[in-house]
Amino acid sequence: MNPSLLDRLLSRKGLYVAFWIVGLVMVTTLIVFTANLQKEVPPIPQKVVSTSGQTLYTYDDVVKGKGLFQEFDLMDYGTLLGMGAYLGPDFSTEFFHRRAESLYESFARADYGTSAARLSAEQRAAVKEQVKRDFHAGTTLTDGVVTYSDASAKAYQANADYLVDFLTNGNREMAWVGGVIRADEARLIAAFVDWSQMVASSLRPGTERTWSNNWPPEPLVDQNATWNTHYYTLWEMLALWVGTILVLFIAYEKLLKKDPNERLEQPLVITKLFPSQQKLIKYVPVVSLFFLLQVILGGYLAHIYTDPVNNFILDQSLIPFNVMRALHVNLAILWVAIGWLVGGMLIAPLVGGEDLKFPWLVDLLWVALLIVGSGGLIGIYLGATGQMRDVWFWLGNEGRELLNLGRVWDIGLVVGLVMWFLMVFSVIRKAKTNNILVGTIIWSAFGIATLYMAGMAPVHKIMPNFTVDDYYRWWVVHLWVELTFELFAAGVLAFLTVALGLVSRKSAERIMLFELGLIMLSGTLGVGHHYWWQGLDEYWIAIGGIFSALEPLPLVLLMIEAVKEQRHIRAEGGNFPFAVPFLFLAGSAFLNWFGAGFLGMVINTPTINYYSHGTYLIMPHGHVALLGAFGYISIAFIYLVARSNAMAKNLEWDEKWSKIGFWLVTIGVVLFALPTLIIGFQQAHTAHDLGYWATRQRAALDGLQPWMWSRLLPDGLMILGAATIFFDLLKKSFFARPAA
Repeated sequence: MNPSLLDRLLSRKGLYVAFWIVGLVMVTTLIVFTANLQKEVPPIPQKVVSTSGQTLYTYDDVVKGKGLFQEFDLMDYGTLLGMGAYLGPDFSTEFFHRRAESLYESFARADYGTSAARLSAEQRAAVKEQVKRDFHAGTTLTDGVVTYSDASAKAYQANADYLVDFLTNGNREMAWVGGVIRADEARLIAAFVDWSQMVASSLRPGTERTWSNNWPPEPLVDQNATWNTHYYTLWEMLALWVGTILVLFIAYEKLLKKDPNERLEQPLVITKLFPSQQKLIKYVPVVSLFFLLQVILGGYLAHIYTDPVNNFILDQSLIPFNVMRALHVNLAILWVAIGWLVGGMLIAPLVGGEDLKFPWLVDLLWVALLIVGSGGLIGIYLGATGQMRDVWFWLGNEGRELLNLGRVWDIGLVVGLVMWFLMVFSVIRKAKTNNILVGTIIWSAFGIATLYMAGMAPVHKIMPNFTVDDYYRWWVVHLWVELTFELFAAGVLAFLTVALGLVSRKSAERIMLFELGLIMLSGTLGVGHHYWWQGLDEYWIAIGGIFSALEPLPLVLLMIEAVKEQRHIRAEGGNFPFAVPFLFLAGSAFLNWFGAGFLGMVINTPTINYYSHGTYLIMPHGHVALLGAFGYISIAFIYLVARSNAMAKNLEWDEKWSKIGFWLVTIGVVLFALPTLIIGFQQAHTAHDLGYWATRQRAALDGLQPWMWSRLLPDGLMILGAATIFFDLLKKSFFARPAA
């Protein structure tokens, strides 16, 4: 019987061709999108003046203010246009709301001789129209001269005075201790924040929407979600429903349908390690120690979120919240990245059948990563606490959420990644069977090594425009993590399930190719939903949400098949020596679906995201997805190294504490999602009813204290689990006794 068109499309050759077509279309789309970005960017005015002729601030003030905002890492304390940390205020919204209140007061005094609070309903409605006219018709954001009414100029001066006082003197009720930023520096930061306020409040010429797509919701000027927001939400849900059914059908009926002639490969057996692989054992405690430190810092942050007034262990002047959050996030990036590098260096000789020509390069990379890691983390602390004012950009805290390393450490990391790629490529290219699994590992490793550079433009100074800067920041955060890292993960998971004798090569290759196509769609198109807040059309967030939710499904199904085969092996009395690494791989697939798919869809519809942007509702998605999609694979790699070392040297191997550590962390991160979801939904509810400014006030969390304190349980479980994994791996790596 001749194969159907669908069968031909879903053959190995058909999926391979489809992947390249999708890849070329997506890359072309990204290039066109990037080329047209300049038309969408909110401009920075040459100067902002009042109608009476007073210059309020200039282009240079805005750019210098942006640099200071980064230097003192305010993005890891509060947010700008909803992006950053959630303890402090959203600085853009704070200025927006305060300006609106000031305008109400000015117009009420001018027209009715009374305060805004004493206006009748009819008078307040008339004043509201004047306020809206001042924001929309009276203020036009251009790259020339922006003119504020005298009332808006007065509001700006009041906003600037408020921010200078807040940043310099601090506010213990909001966990900002002050004493680092000088008044002249705070005044420049105020100019930058006011520019972002105009992005959020002034209309894009020729449209009825602001430069930030009518976000945030602000009742004082009748700013709210548009019909298109709900329209695209509906189509996203319908498309996701159809897409899920289609993916499940294709996976089970076509890609995983077993051929009677298919045979599983002999499971991987390691009797000897190459010299370069033996050197990897020193990486194991570093990765697990960084993981432990990261979750301990997460517990500290949770305590300050819950009780910002009081110190926890040490005075907040010694360990400020923004610095600890930057360290928390960057420790995660470091231990995940190092674990993946270790996995690549372990697998490459297995695939290539020979060792690195210069095994000492593994030692050199270890030293380089420790220097970059420790130097970068120290720089983050010293930079944000004002101890590197002259060299903050090069050695301190670059202050872009998730990308905090100073430029010298950035460059060092790129050199290390390129060095790692060349090491892996030099061995893996010699594989006797140059199959699609090997090719995926090679070229995704190349993407990991090079795409990080997208966040380093320009190399020698900050990017003047926040919107352009954030565009390329998300290239790294999204394209680096959710595209190249995901491609590498798909290749490695497919390779390992075949190498461990759990899934046939034919099924693994087809599932992987299908997954690669979805990754190219979601990793490239999906990045667009991060730019909706900067004024791009609402359909971007819908497109991103659809594919981000579908992306984990094929690998989840692949791991389900692998789990079924592993259970079959055990039921038959067979030995499966890689049970612990496989446990983390299976956990990765589940948490990837739960975090990126399920919890991702909680926030990734335009309507919900409009009200939940910059709230706790983002937390469960981010934490569970990072641990599932990347963290557990990193831990699986280091357990794979430890297990291979034990097999090659005939050392004792006990799985008890490994599994206890796994279940403590897994149960902890799943339970973590519950209180953060409840808090986030309540915040989004407040944003819907009262506006975004209200939801970012500390009072909005007062009734949610029991839920905030309930995080003690999941956070405690994760810390205990990470400690168990660290000590378990330390023992297995350096203190294991010879097996009987």
